[in-house]
Amino acid sequence: MHESDSTDDSHVSNPPTSPTSRTGRRAAETNPGDGGIRSAASGAVSGILTAIRKHPKAWIAGGAAAAFVILGTGSVALGATVGGSSAVAASTPTATASATRTPTPKATPTPTADPARPVPAAQPAASRIRTCSVASLAQDGRLGNLEAQVVNAKTGQALFDRNGTTAGPTASVLKTLTSAAALATLGPDYRVSTTVVAGSAPGQVVIIGGGDVTLSRLPGGQGAFYTGAPSIQDLAAQTRQALGGQPVTSIVVDTSLFGGPVWQPSWDEHEERVVEGSTPYMTSLMVDGDRDDPGAVESPRSTDPVARAVQYFQQYLGTNVPVSAGAAPAGAKQLAVVQSQPVTTLIEQAMKYSDNTIMEELARLVAIKTGAGNTFDAENAGVLAGLKTYGIDTTGIHIADGSGLSADNAVPPSYLTQLFIKVLNRQNGLGVVYDGLPVSGQSGTLGPGYNRFTGDSAAARGAVHAKTGWIDNGYTLAGIVDAADGTQLTFAVYALGPVSDNAKQAIDALVTGFYRCGDNLSNS
Repeated sequence: MHESDSTDDSHVSNPPTSPTSRTGRRAAETNPGDGGIRSAASGAVSGILTAIRKHPKAWIAGGAAAAFVILGTGSVALGATVGGSSAVAASTPTATASATRTPTPKATPTPTADPARPVPAAQPAASRIRTCSVASLAQDGRLGNLEAQVVNAKTGQALFDRNGTTAGPTASVLKTLTSAAALATLGPDYRVSTTVVAGSAPGQVVIIGGGDVTLSRLPGGQGAFYTGAPSIQDLAAQTRQALGGQPVTSIVVDTSLFGGPVWQPSWDEHEERVVEGSTPYMTSLMVDGDRDDPGAVESPRSTDPVARAVQYFQQYLGTNVPVSAGAAPAGAKQLAVVQSQPVTTLIEQAMKYSDNTIMEELARLVAIKTGAGNTFDAENAGVLAGLKTYGIDTTGIHIADGSGLSADNAVPPSYLTQLFIKVLNRQNGLGVVYDGLPVSGQSGTLGPGYNRFTGDSAAARGAVHAKTGWIDNGYTLAGIVDAADGTQLTFAVYALGPVSDNAKQAIDALVTGFYRCGDNLSNS
């Protein structure tokens, strides 16, 4: 089409003319009468017809352009016609006659501003409608009184909430808070020391308990439950060497670092110390967490952890000298020292296997370091002081112990969902907490042998990094879900009240629902 348009334009640029058309034009200009007009019109028509026959395309194009101009002019004329009565009057004889007279000046009207139009208020952005519901899973009777919250870890938006701001007992999920407080207060590289110093009498030695529950009675710590544990055998060997052959005449034991009572009053002693074998009397000197079996995760504990530790110290010293309780002399010479693994290693192992003993140690050391005191009662102030570092509101939190064993602990699920965002992002050294979290179907207390994430819930195996918890009146799980749609969620679920062991499977099913829904999780 563009090529034929170009060809036609070359003819239009030199329009044909004829004597008839030129004569007719002059006649019309010099003889304004009717005959002249008709003659001119006739000649013009004849000339135009001749031109059209010779160059039809050019004249068709020209006619279209002329029609466009005429239509445009007509539009202007029509606009003038409908513009007002003055335009109509100008076309009448009266108006023409009036135009020859000097017009009377008219005052220019002062333009008046239109009244301000109301501006609509800014409308809030439309909220996304999420359609993936876990309501039926949340209503499972095995969950008892449910407290739960789920948050998009990237946006911080709460996607699901059931009494999520209500503080409740956390069971072992509390270990997450104890770990965070220990990292902030003691530091990730802090190691717990057990020392021996010279006593006030010749040949007297004083062993000072520094709170290290991992100190092992096994030679070199080999085979102990706690990874890389220091050995009381090594402590005794250093002492003998420092004495340079001088015989040991007496042993003084200083356990004053931890104050009493040695047992938290709200704990069930028979269940936890004897039957379950998860928790010892909390003294600042013990070996292997005071387990009867030093290599077991859980094993019955004794009624005198200090005596058990001193027994092995004496054995490795090769002496049976008198032993007494007391304090180290001020400025006493150090004879020997062994140290625990750093706090990061302690946390990772305690989180993975839900070890109560390490967590009770850390909570007590945090309380001491913050100046809150050295007893169970001091742990609330100490741990809360450590948690302030993370900038999350601690309203409603009460810390009764470091392990979560007490039903008197209280933490809202909403606190945990915020803390786990920081854990996921490895802020302030919290990456070690993430590294220690059990993984669904793979490790720790969510791994093989614990009957978790089985059946339909096996869909979320490997996708849930979370801390488990169980006490008589509740089962809990809190941590991070790598959802099926790629969204990372933080969550906390408490099944509280008269619940039984099958609450764990109901929790797993609910968390698997979170996994399947991802960012499309609905709160309805």
